[in-house]
Amino acid sequence: SRCSKPESCDCGEESTQGAPPATASHQLKEVALMSEQDWSAIQNFCEQVNTDPNGPTHAPWLLAHKIQSPQEKEALYALTVLEMCMNHCGEKFHSEVAKFRFLNELIKVLSPKYLGSWATEKVKGRVIEILFSWTVWFPEDIKIRDAYQMLKKQGIIKQDPKLPVDKILPPPSPWPKSSIFDADEEKSKLLTRLLKSNHPEDLQAAVLKVAVVYVITPF
Repeated sequence: SRCSKPESCDCGEESTQGAPPATASHQLKEVALMSEQDWSAIQNFCEQVNTDPNGPTHAPWLLAHKIQSPQEKEALYALTVLEMCMNHCGEKFHSEVAKFRFLNELIKVLSPKYLGSWATEKVKGRVIEILFSWTVWFPEDIKIRDAYQMLKKQGIIKQDPKLPVDKILPPPSPWPKSSIFDADEEKSKLLTRLLKSNHPEDLQAAVLKVAVVYVITPF
C-alpha cells in the first residue's frame, strides 16, 4: 500500500492501518473508549499497558483511533492519556509512539489533506503542543523531531507553541510519590542544566518538566 503521509514525508515506510488489533485486551479498549477525563481510569490504563504483554504495541493504536474522533472531548481525552502513557508506560510504548507509523496518525489530524480540515483548533493545538513538548523532553527521538520540523516546513505549524505551565492539576491519586528524576540521573542532570540556563526557552522547558512531574506524582 502507498504511504498516506503528506507528500513531503520521505520516511520510506509504508502506511499501515491504525485500527487496533483484535487481540488487544478488553480492559484497554474500555478505558480507551471513555470520553470523560477520569484520572483513576487513566492510571488503570497505564497499569494495564504495563502488565499486558501486548499493551505497549496495542495501546497506541487504540489511542490514535480516539485522537482522530470527530468528538472534540473524546479526542482531547485520548491526547491526555497518550501524554501520561509516554511518561509511565516504559520503553516499548515510547518506541512505538516514536515511529513514523504512529506519528503519521498525529500528522493526519493536522494536515488539511486528511483530518485537519475538520478537526477543531483546540484538538490541533493540543497535538502541536504534545509534539513540541516531546521534542524538548526526548531530543534523542529523531523521528519525532523530523516529523515536527516537516510540519513547520509545510506551514502547518506556524510557530512553536508556548508550553503550558498553568494546567489545572488532577485531584490527588495514588501515583508513586517518588519523582521520576530520582530514578533517572540523566533527566535529573538535564533539569539542573535547564534551570541554570539564562535562555527563556530552557527555563520554560524546566518549568514544564516540574509541572508534569507534579501532575504525575502529587504530594
